[in-house]
Amino acid sequence: MKSPALRIASWNVRTLLTGLSDDLQQINDNRKTAVIDAELARLNVDIAALQETRLAENGSLRESQYTFFWKGKDKEDRREHGVGFAVRTSLLPTVTPPTGGNERLLCLRLNYTNGPVNLISVYAPTLSSSSEIKDWFYSELDELISQIPQTEDIYLLGDFNARVGAEHDVWPACIGHHGVGKINENGQRLLELCCARNLCVTNTYFPNKEKHRVSWMHPRSHRWHQLDLVLTKRKCLQTVHNTRSYHSADCDTDHSLVVSKIVLQGRKIFHHARPRGLPRINTARTTDSACTSKFMSLVGDLPPAEDGVSADSRWRQLSTAIHKSAITAFGRKERRNVDWYEANLQLMEPLTQSKRESLIRWKEDPTQQNLLSL
Repeated sequence: MKSPALRIASWNVRTLLTGLSDDLQQINDNRKTAVIDAELARLNVDIAALQETRLAENGSLRESQYTFFWKGKDKEDRREHGVGFAVRTSLLPTVTPPTGGNERLLCLRLNYTNGPVNLISVYAPTLSSSSEIKDWFYSELDELISQIPQTEDIYLLGDFNARVGAEHDVWPACIGHHGVGKINENGQRLLELCCARNLCVTNTYFPNKEKHRVSWMHPRSHRWHQLDLVLTKRKCLQTVHNTRSYHSADCDTDHSLVVSKIVLQGRKIFHHARPRGLPRINTARTTDSACTSKFMSLVGDLPPAEDGVSADSRWRQLSTAIHKSAITAFGRKERRNVDWYEANLQLMEPLTQSKRESLIRWKEDPTQQNLLSL
């Protein structure tokens, strides 16, 4: 039987802060996660590694179709860097939620029939960063890779801020025949790590159109570069069927979404199902005097305690009877209102599509006129 394809991706989203707040009551409908949720679903992405989330500490959030995990700096620190994952909610039974990590590296573990698969979300220092920061980062990345058993598959997805170039003859074990541009200092560091850990840059192995092999345009020179990469072990390269950029994906970021199609066989982890909770009471009707009177009447008719019944048993009987009386008198609480973004998604789709088309025109021809139309 043919194994199902899994579409994994890397996306530097620049921030997830828009629309989110540490105060749950202050979360609004213009949140960035809802926009990313819709774009990933449109392009049929299963798991996306996210960079520059800028969210503090670690946490998770569930949107319509994806669940977001993130890891960032402490609350007291400046909101910068940060990495995370957006996982299709239907895949959560096959995923071990990420633990540990730091603001530049986070590992997610998938459980498959042929063994565990490790995905690492990576946000590397920029070219202008100090040597000390780069040394620390590559030391941490090398240590993280070394902790993963050699028998397990690994995929590194992220904004490596590195140009690996197109010199296949110099780096035959690390890059293919379809690289872009010239190597720089960060690219040298990355390829040295690839050689030491037997990794290869999957972006360089597929003869896609040149615009599908780049992901970021320099703001001054307007030259396109290949900074967002998907790396894997050389022995796993046969599982990768393609890696390319999607410039139509839009979440107000200057990086394009990079998607890699891999073929693996999934396996579910069976968890003990949580018991279904009791129906929630519509507390909004407690101010209604008629409902309150009915509830008091029902509670007043409860039978007295029987002799020989333990306190625990009596409490269970009493709490169940009170809950049933409250449901009868006040009714069940209705489900929350439909999410504003989801409710208006169809209405906004023509405008969103128009913006995507303007975004592509500007990426192909970055003139002032195209920028204004965007």
